Amino acid sequence: MATTSAAKLAEPVGERDHVLGPADAPVTLVEYGDLECPYCWQVNPVIRELRRRLGGRVRYVFRHFPIRTSHVHSQLAAEAAEAAGAQGKFWEMQEFILEHQEALDETHLLQYAAELDLDLDRFKHDLDENVYAERVKEDFKSGIRSGVNGTPSFFINGVRYDGAWDLESLIDAVEKPLGVQVRLLAQEFVRIEASGGIILLISAILALLWANSSISDTYFHFWETELALGFGQSAFSLPLIEWINDGLMVIFFFVVGLEIKRQLTTGELSRPRRAILPLAAAFGGMLVPAAIYLIFNAGGPGEQGWGIPMATDIAFTLGILALLGSRAPLSIKIFFTALAIADDLGAILVLAIFYSSDIHWISLLIAAVILVVLIGLNRARVYSPLPYAILGIGLWLAFLESGIHPTIAGVLLAATIPTWGVPNTRALLAQCVSVLDEFKVPSAQSTNRAQVAAQTLETVADRMQSPAQRLEHGLHPWTTYLILPIFALANAGVVLEFDQSLLGMVSVGIVLGLVFGKAIGITLFTWIAVRLRLADLPRNVSLRQIFSASWLAGIGFTMSIFIAGNAFRGNPDLLDEAKAGILVASLLAGIIGYMLTYFTSQTYVETSHVEAVPATD
Repeated sequence: MATTSAAKLAEPVGERDHVLGPADAPVTLVEYGDLECPYCWQVNPVIRELRRRLGGRVRYVFRHFPIRTSHVHSQLAAEAAEAAGAQGKFWEMQEFILEHQEALDETHLLQYAAELDLDLDRFKHDLDENVYAERVKEDFKSGIRSGVNGTPSFFINGVRYDGAWDLESLIDAVEKPLGVQVRLLAQEFVRIEASGGIILLISAILALLWANSSISDTYFHFWETELALGFGQSAFSLPLIEWINDGLMVIFFFVVGLEIKRQLTTGELSRPRRAILPLAAAFGGMLVPAAIYLIFNAGGPGEQGWGIPMATDIAFTLGILALLGSRAPLSIKIFFTALAIADDLGAILVLAIFYSSDIHWISLLIAAVILVVLIGLNRARVYSPLPYAILGIGLWLAFLESGIHPTIAGVLLAATIPTWGVPNTRALLAQCVSVLDEFKVPSAQSTNRAQVAAQTLETVADRMQSPAQRLEHGLHPWTTYLILPIFALANAGVVLEFDQSLLGMVSVGIVLGLVFGKAIGITLFTWIAVRLRLADLPRNVSLRQIFSASWLAGIGFTMSIFIAGNAFRGNPDLLDEAKAGILVASLLAGIIGYMLTYFTSQTYVETSHVEAVPATD
């Protein structure tokens, strides 16, 4: 699943920085700015008023981030500000430059220096010899390391501020009233890439403690509680565990389906040559573990569980890669995201083909009709989510009665959700600017105009994302922080008995398949694809690093438990043995993968897509 991370200030404020305000101020506001950027000029008065309002409570720091690809004089302007700073007038020159962005060639910069009574010979020498180019370059590189990709970018006490730039919003962000603090704490946790894995791990631990406690009976009885939905004289009833596994998990698979669709249309799986490597690696990572499992279980009572060690838990895998920080380059994280998506697709196909029974063809025909109607809505460019939601419920009910696992309904529904091409951002930007420019002219109807402007901006924002993207982003937090933890709490509880749970052939096959099979399969098939020149290794990644990180793919957990529940639905003893094996294998794979990746990887500094780091002339 997609994840986000909080941008942190990579370089702490030091003596080389330009600072306004007391060193002991409780709040430090750092701005990465481009002196030729019109938005930096527009926000500058807001920063001045913020400093005036808060006085000694805020310390303001300015760092250069010249984007020379779009602002041809930005590098020279930054060096001019530094040259003025060497004569004690950095802030005065910065104000001059921001107020005269239309004229920033050397001749005009010399005029501004003269108005500030600077030593012109020294100032001109500093510009001609690029004395401060390296100083500007250091600021730019620190911005890249901090995750800056545009100007202005603000950091409040070391954390990037992504809120509104108006004065009241900035004051709220700095002073942090209680409501803002609660929101920021929630946002900070959500931005941690490993946060989903943390919640999932806590849920699994709670389930294990509950199932192995003196009140373990309550655990199993609770999840078997019947829950009914009534419609007049009719009632639809399922045990709570089935509502979770066959109901809530449909939403999870719907989000997985949306992510698969995005990857196939615009992501890593959209280009054949880029898709070959993660697809080959995922295929090897499914084939070899299944083969290892069958070595121990072919012909035995546990044979049906061969699909269990094929799965990878993306939340845990990417969470541990996030904990490795700069020792895991971005390219390897992207590679494993694409691999996990392909792995999820494989697990879905395995569920649909091999773990379905007693097919009811009338229900399947009804499902097919509903699916055709959904495709028709897509072709007719119906973008409202309501008809898709209503028909989606019907599709789920049809699959629930058909004998094919109902979670497939979520994936098929996701495939019908509309997407559209990349919007014309220039036109949309012009529309936003036009709407906001109307407020330059005073009007008695300012309240009504504000409402109309807000509606227009909301429409523009909606156009930037297709219905599929909006649904994916909207549902992702629910699946990550609610549905998957509930699933773990309901399914990870198993009574651990070492001699029975961990020494059976099912458990042994799962442990060896996940821990060793995943690493061997992913590495071997990656090597074959590269050797046959079907694909190239990701940038900054060696085969040794692929091997080290591939152990993390042995964390099966969510998907493995899900497949185990379907493989051994009528055999609780084998199901408990399978769950025990999954838990042990996931723990071993996580520890081994983390250690190997840590010790076989160097620290990487990721580059930005903004532009190359400016070089000295």
